[in-house]
Amino acid sequence: MDENEFLARRFEAHRTHLRAVAYRMLGSVSEADDAVQEAWFKLHRSDTREVENLAGWLTTVVGRVCLDMLRSRAARREDPLEERVRLPDPIISGVDGVDPEQEALLADSVGLALLVVLESLAPAERLAFVLHDLFAVPFEEIAPVVGRTPAAARQLASRARRRVHGAAPAPDPDISKQREVVDAFLAAARDGDFDALVALLDPDVVVRSDGGALRPGGLVRGAAAVAGGAIFAAQFAEVSRPALVNGAAGVVATAEGRPLSVMAFTITNGRIVSLAILNDPERLDRLDLTVLDD
Repeated sequence: MDENEFLARRFEAHRTHLRAVAYRMLGSVSEADDAVQEAWFKLHRSDTREVENLAGWLTTVVGRVCLDMLRSRAARREDPLEERVRLPDPIISGVDGVDPEQEALLADSVGLALLVVLESLAPAERLAFVLHDLFAVPFEEIAPVVGRTPAAARQLASRARRRVHGAAPAPDPDISKQREVVDAFLAAARDGDFDALVALLDPDVVVRSDGGALRPGGLVRGAAAVAGGAIFAAQFAEVSRPALVNGAAGVVATAEGRPLSVMAFTITNGRIVSLAILNDPERLDRLDLTVLDD
């Protein structure tokens, strides 16, 4: 085995982990794959003979690549577009469970609600939180990546942690109980039963929708407003197929055989506390929905 092949094999042993890091950093499956590929190029160009912990070295390399991508993404945004909601890429699975290839992406209960909050963090805060809190990277290794002292990196993660804990409630762990709530929500929406919908919603429920650049979504708060919107939207979906969305109970709605929306529910204490709706036609067309086929 030559040196390049040996290096490639060592890298492949860490690819799944690196992809999970990049997905949490970027909220995009395709961009995560790009970041991992860039990490391979950097490894191929580097002398790592003195590196004792290759997994740690590669993790910080991917973190640095993702940080640059986040900063570039922020620089491209224009003020008028800042008002629209951008949802992360959902990971869709059949109701029978997540397939092995997706398991690493969804470890640590990385629901869509958490990723939505991560989208609101500053790039350096997101990196410090993801690397330290989700992957146990020491602040001494994070500090050079963000160009701060270890103490300052710790502060970045602390600020991010407060935001996450305040805005991303932990979902109920029982998927079957989640599914009962989602099914009741859909039935009430189809029947136009406003009171039943309100009973299933947390009073401070938040709905975020992402329709893409040409169909801006937005944010709706409060049980009454969300219930009214659900009744209105129900008339457009011919079929609502149960799915797991980032490991939690969700729905893929279709019309004329094409995906109309992906809905990810966060259910806490038996009530819906948040709902993320992706209805961007361009992104929906890129999703692999064959996992829902019978």
